[in-house]
Amino acid sequence: MTDTMSEHGGNTVEVAQQMGISAEELIDFSANINPLGAPERVKEVIKAHLSCIEKYPDVEYRHLHRTLADAHGCKASQILAGNGATELIYSVVRYLKPTRAVLLTPGFAEYRRALQQSQVEIFDYSLLEEQGFQPDSGLLDMLAEVKPDCLFVATPNNPTGLMPDASFMLALVGYCERHSIALIIDEAFIDFLPDVEGLISQVAHTQHLYILRSLTKFFAIPGLRLGYMVSGDIEGMAWMKTQREPWSINAFAALAGEVLLDDDAYIAATHRWLKEQRHYLYQHLCEFAELKVWQPTANYLFFRCNKSGFDLQKALLGYRILIRHCKNYPGLNADYYRVAVRSEADNQALIHALSKAFSHG
Repeated sequence: MTDTMSEHGGNTVEVAQQMGISAEELIDFSANINPLGAPERVKEVIKAHLSCIEKYPDVEYRHLHRTLADAHGCKASQILAGNGATELIYSVVRYLKPTRAVLLTPGFAEYRRALQQSQVEIFDYSLLEEQGFQPDSGLLDMLAEVKPDCLFVATPNNPTGLMPDASFMLALVGYCERHSIALIIDEAFIDFLPDVEGLISQVAHTQHLYILRSLTKFFAIPGLRLGYMVSGDIEGMAWMKTQREPWSINAFAALAGEVLLDDDAYIAATHRWLKEQRHYLYQHLCEFAELKVWQPTANYLFFRCNKSGFDLQKALLGYRILIRHCKNYPGLNADYYRVAVRSEADNQALIHALSKAFSHG
């Protein structure tokens, strides 16, 4: 079998084809999607509006932008919805036209790809294991030395699932604002942290802060693709709206975005599931002497396999379980992995398969 994963998780079709099985036979721990499935409310809205496929969506997505703005207590002019948060990563890079950028490693691959497409000089700030994979004042020192145009930070980080210190993040926002550094904060997984507010409140008094949010993971709609960006840079947001390709959000995704954020029952059910199953999975993974597991904050867990030369992803595929290796993340190697938190039955299947894999490996 060739290398089973590229830049992202959820590559079940390709992996299944290589194994000669159907994708449905795999339990996918590589993609961090809510296992509760899409909210019934979304399915009902789509069924009730099937005729939408016969019309073009509003090219400005006015209702969607107003709904998202109301959810965050800001202006519609401060919101830009997109075909997933990934589209907006590329949009903000095209708008900013940076020449020098800082990336935290390990980190989400699309930041680097978007910057490379614009031929930006990239400086890596390494998140080190001995420092808990967390940024500290050393990042501010690097910014002072490099003097970049922009900086990408994911909170929580992907793939480690760790949240930076809140006071440090506020200090970082202040530093970037004072030095006119565009700070792009990726909060794609922050909805899984019910006690964490995020930094959207800082948008009211900043011009260089851009917050990315995703609705794909939490609300289990990866096939619809929907995300948004929030910023106080109203001129920049307007520019990005005029420069983007028209109708990048399909009509059903736009409809879903109008009803998701106030689905309190679904949100509460997700938080209940995650609290229980994340604890279960973390507790049982920690029982394996072969693993070093980091305390998770989101809906996925990051760990290192201490069994030298052992391909854990390949071993688990023998049990029809797909996990995400992290060897293609800068700063990590083949010993590091990430797994999503899934249903109780799936999580039990993973623990059982790990037991067998380590005992037979």
